[in-house]
Amino acid sequence: MAKSRSYEETLKEALSDPEEAAAYLNVALEEGDPAVFLLALKDVARIHGGVGKIAKRAKLNRESLYRMLSKNGNPTVRTLNALLRTMGLRLAVVEGK
Repeated sequence: MAKSRSYEETLKEALSDPEEAAAYLNVALEEGDPAVFLLALKDVARIHGGVGKIAKRAKLNRESLYRMLSKNGNPTVRTLNALLRTMGLRLAVVEGK
């Protein structure tokens, strides 16, 4: 019998791939709840070295980034863009149907 993997191991492997991370974040956005998106974004940041490391690479204040990714966070486009770029991702607008 094959050894099963934990959810965390599977998520870490998947979110290490920028294409998978983008899909994960897009699904979270489609939920329509900003808190769900921020939680997903925190997951992706954790996989890419953690919030502290990401903040340093994005040249953002660590405490501000933690607040931004909190349940009641309210990121600006600038900080969201900086954060995503450090993880090999970018903001995009697509036609909605």
